[in-house]
Amino acid sequence: MMGHENHTFSNDFILLGLFTSSQASLVFFSFIFTIFVLTVTENTVMILIIRRELRLHTPMYFLLSHLSLMDILHISNIVPKMITNFLSGSKTISFAACGFQIFLSLTLLGGECLLLAAMSYDRYVAICHPLRYPILMNDYVSVLMAAGAWFIGIINSIVHTAYALHFPFIRVIDHFFCEVPAMLVLSCVDTTHYERGIYISGIIFLLVPFSLIFASYVQILLSVLQMKSSEAWKKSFSTCFFHMIVVIMYYGPFIFTYMRPKKYHTPGQDKFLAIFYTILTPSFNPVIYSVRNKDVLEALKNMLKSNFVQKKQ
Repeated sequence: MMGHENHTFSNDFILLGLFTSSQASLVFFSFIFTIFVLTVTENTVMILIIRRELRLHTPMYFLLSHLSLMDILHISNIVPKMITNFLSGSKTISFAACGFQIFLSLTLLGGECLLLAAMSYDRYVAICHPLRYPILMNDYVSVLMAAGAWFIGIINSIVHTAYALHFPFIRVIDHFFCEVPAMLVLSCVDTTHYERGIYISGIIFLLVPFSLIFASYVQILLSVLQMKSSEAWKKSFSTCFFHMIVVIMYYGPFIFTYMRPKKYHTPGQDKFLAIFYTILTPSFNPVIYSVRNKDVLEALKNMLKSNFVQKKQ
């Protein structure tokens, strides 16, 4: 009884995490750590390339640089704490740190959903309305889209973080980070009204952007099918296919986690799904959206050559 009271009224939460002390967990920990290093490196390099190369100063790459920044912040918000807890043997996270994790995670999840929709619109205009592209997707519009994604994500996150944290919880969270759906299961009071708010946010940040992305790529494919060049058709189809794979990997688990009633949540399922939109997708985004792009590869080669020449001098 005393243990339960301590968990309920302590200022700290207990994160049970992904890892135990078994040898299999050590292998999984090494995998997560490697993914974290690769993700931060890939996305940092992308930002540097886009800032350095003048020909990449276009709306598409401007939006990509913000996607890379969001991915760096998102995985850095979660994995370092997992690593620290695993190495130290501790499972605690303070109330303030837990609140910050929720706030930053919701900001970046919501912002990235909107940003991915903006990027699909950019590709739609570029391929389906190339002559109107300078008007429909100029620098001002791209800045407005990126700023809007950040601002709306922050406002939504402030509301949900403040509201979610005022509930009384049993403070043992069977998850690897502080996530609202996993915490609502532990609430000692009725959260039905708040769950409706999450559902409404899910429609705004998940279903609407996903529908717009899907519609954009359908229009792109229809336009490409009308082209006479088989090479252009294959290239566009390949690009759309890989983009949609990443979008589905991101939105699918995200929708399944945040738009289900809490009575259908299980810890193992929530943790498995969260790995996709918090750890795996940020590592795939630079590869799918950028590294497969000839302009980016050329810019990367130029940057490496320039750095090599400077070192020799």
